[in-house]
Amino acid sequence: MIRYSLKCADGHSFDSWFKSADAFDRLFQTGMVACTHCGSTEVTKSLMAPAVAKESKRPLSTPSTPTEDAIDKLRKDVEQNADYVGQDFATEARKIHDGDAPERNIWGETKPADAIKLIEDGIPVAPLPFLPRKQSN
Repeated sequence: MIRYSLKCADGHSFDSWFKSADAFDRLFQTGMVACTHCGSTEVTKSLMAPAVAKESKRPLSTPSTPTEDAIDKLRKDVEQNADYVGQDFATEARKIHDGDAPERNIWGETKPADAIKLIEDGIPVAPLPFLPRKQSN
């Protein structure tokens, strides 16, 4: 999204959001950009500075809400009590279910279609509300 400060021929200033600069250009060329005060389509972009996000005062990894705190606790519990199997999650879950691998708690990633197939086959899996941290080798 991009925000433009605009001005009409009658001197009215207003802001408007657009999907992209190209989207603004297409709408402008077809006369779809109009002054919010008088409806004039004689509109120009005003000089403006880009908005830059200010640096956060807290580290991104510090939970700030009860939900973030609960997700952080869940992540720590999973990381301490389950084996990370990466992209081999579906294969490993199936091996454990079929008795071809030792029973244990695992976590990792899989494609949605593979997760659905596991569920359809009666293999208990659940999505986690967080992405894996980069694993050190």
